[in-house]
Amino acid sequence: MKKLPGITALLCFVTLTLFSSTQAQQPQQTSGRPAIDSKAASWIWYPGDFEIWLSNRVQNRRTDRGSFFPVFWKIDSHYPLIDFHKEFDLTAPEEIVIKTEGNYNVKVDGQPLEGTPTRITIPSGHHKINVKVFNQASVPAIYISGPNIKSDTSWLVTFEDKEWIDETGKTSDISATKWLNAGGWNFYDPSVPPSAFRLPVKPQYAVQVNKSQNATLLDFGKETFGFIKLHGVKGNGGVRLYYGESKEEALSEKNAITFDKLQLHTTIKRDSIMPLTKAFRYVNMITDGGITVDSVSMLYEYADVKEAGSFKCSDAEINKIYDISKYTFELNTREFFIDGIKRDRWIWSGDAYQSYLMNYYLYFDRGTVTRTTLALRGKDPVTSHMNTIMDYTFYWFLGIYDYYLYTGDKAFIAQFYPRMQTLMEYCLGRRNSEGLMEGMTGDWVFVDWADKLSKKGALSFEQLLLCRSLEVMALCADIANEKSDATRYQQYATDLRTRFFPLYWNEAKKALVHSRVDGKQTDNVTRYTNMFAIFFDYFNDVQKNAVKHSVLLNDSIQKITTPYMRFYELEALCALGEQSYVLKEMKDYWGGMLRLGATSFWEEYNPAKKGAEHYAMYGREFGKSLCHAWGASPIYLLGKYYLGVKPTSPGYKTYVIEPALGGLQWMEGKVPTGNGNIIIYCSTGEVKVTTADGLGTLKIASSKKPECKEASVVSKGGNLYEMTLQPFTTYNIKYKSLK
Repeated sequence: MKKLPGITALLCFVTLTLFSSTQAQQPQQTSGRPAIDSKAASWIWYPGDFEIWLSNRVQNRRTDRGSFFPVFWKIDSHYPLIDFHKEFDLTAPEEIVIKTEGNYNVKVDGQPLEGTPTRITIPSGHHKINVKVFNQASVPAIYISGPNIKSDTSWLVTFEDKEWIDETGKTSDISATKWLNAGGWNFYDPSVPPSAFRLPVKPQYAVQVNKSQNATLLDFGKETFGFIKLHGVKGNGGVRLYYGESKEEALSEKNAITFDKLQLHTTIKRDSIMPLTKAFRYVNMITDGGITVDSVSMLYEYADVKEAGSFKCSDAEINKIYDISKYTFELNTREFFIDGIKRDRWIWSGDAYQSYLMNYYLYFDRGTVTRTTLALRGKDPVTSHMNTIMDYTFYWFLGIYDYYLYTGDKAFIAQFYPRMQTLMEYCLGRRNSEGLMEGMTGDWVFVDWADKLSKKGALSFEQLLLCRSLEVMALCADIANEKSDATRYQQYATDLRTRFFPLYWNEAKKALVHSRVDGKQTDNVTRYTNMFAIFFDYFNDVQKNAVKHSVLLNDSIQKITTPYMRFYELEALCALGEQSYVLKEMKDYWGGMLRLGATSFWEEYNPAKKGAEHYAMYGREFGKSLCHAWGASPIYLLGKYYLGVKPTSPGYKTYVIEPALGGLQWMEGKVPTGNGNIIIYCSTGEVKVTTADGLGTLKIASSKKPECKEASVVSKGGNLYEMTLQPFTTYNIKYKSLK
């Protein structure tokens, strides 16, 4: 069995960026963020609670034809009463400032202080400070600042201190209390509590305005997201705004998914900002009565994360595909990684898992990953699969493993392992009599949007995801020092993997079949399980080659029409060395959307559809999302399989660079690692690499031995060569491409 990379480093808990909590308030046009200072005091709270609270606000902003449209799975809430504490050693007395979100009391060395003090002086010596905060409306949080005493994520917190007082007045032993490290972002401004933060906005303007009688059609030139702003509104009457990702949708008063309708009465000109963000390229404004509007603009809302990765090559169309992928991903990177900006605007685990991977090659923003991970998980008890979808539960486990692989953050896993454990036990409790995952009442077995895809029986795809998730659980249990759990989950994984191939491999078809029904294999072969087994490295070399031809390159096997599963299909082909084939597929599939005028990539693309058929989905004329996070996968594919950079141990302590031009004449780019950027240029005769921290290995296929003054070139046989790369060093290699 291929082992998952081991433990390499203990990194600091979570470094997070500043985000907001609401769109219901008026948007602000500047972020107002203070500079990040690791030594400054910050607002802190119970870990995971702010993420849950914020996700509730974000996911319940969705409207459909003007109606509130809430999520349809269980949502949790924050703990309303939290105890914060930390011990300090002071060489001199120290005055501290205390701010909280909620009602609070303060104890010093176990003794309560009178009232609700905002400033207190702590004597020199060893002292323990406790602050207990109650807040039902938003997350209990504290901000404490002094010369040495500062609130940060080293403080300990609990939602139940188990304290009681006996008849003598003595407090009880509270050693049974479970304390965790506090949660926090870089919220350093004491005057702005966490519940007040919001995403920043900036003004944007339509590139074309067409007026006719009482209607005005505005074209903002490309897909965008934010608040519409009406300038110079005056009179008595109505304003209706119909939003469209396409012109056809904006002009359809009957079928546009989102709109705003206002009744206004003002005798002087004033501006009006819509209360909720919308996704659109086009806005159709219709006025009636005596209302006049001087002009219309928008406030573009964005997550202020910075691009660290890049890609550019000799093919102009691939460059455009990469750029549109970046913009698609930017639009769907908000307080969390959401699925799409028009319709759902929810946090779906399957969508988020792909966003994590794209993030590692564009932003390397750990905060958005951990926020999304915690928001998805919620709290115990577990009553259903994540988003009610069986496969989405397993993607959540896989996302945690990838987070560890790319960042090396053991502390996050150790802190939240209990939430992993209870979720996995829920899954194991829903196996059938054969010990296999099978859809039960209340389960949604999704896999993909595909015509007539059977979900009956025990699908091979679900067993594969479960097996990988069990391997992840064994690794994470070991990190959390839960050794018996680690042994048990590894045994479950080993047993399932041993049974998996006899249950699902069909030698005559040279493939894994789709399902088992009534204890027997079905005849159907689909791409899903087979392609995942390739990049999970579950196949031997003979099976890989067989599946490549019997499934992945076989047009008789049902084709995939969603970017969601094209992501994995093309990854599997890249893992098999088919970069030339994948490059053509990217130009055909994503290029096909561009040729239809796409300014962001879609939820689904079927080249057989014509005209406005492309906008329809879910039985609705404009039901499809034309800006969907899973459409941005070229970011990941080009970074990992063309520039060829991937970690081989957690936190990029070791990594490999294996550039593959795939028919390109040259390419260049950056891959962020969290410890610097790896910079690569590759042509048919030259490779240049500037390394980041960590020990790298460069692998090159060349018809003759490469030349490199900065490193020794080692032949691995069969025109393959390797070089060891030291940290923060530049290498220049001359070689001769095989193609």
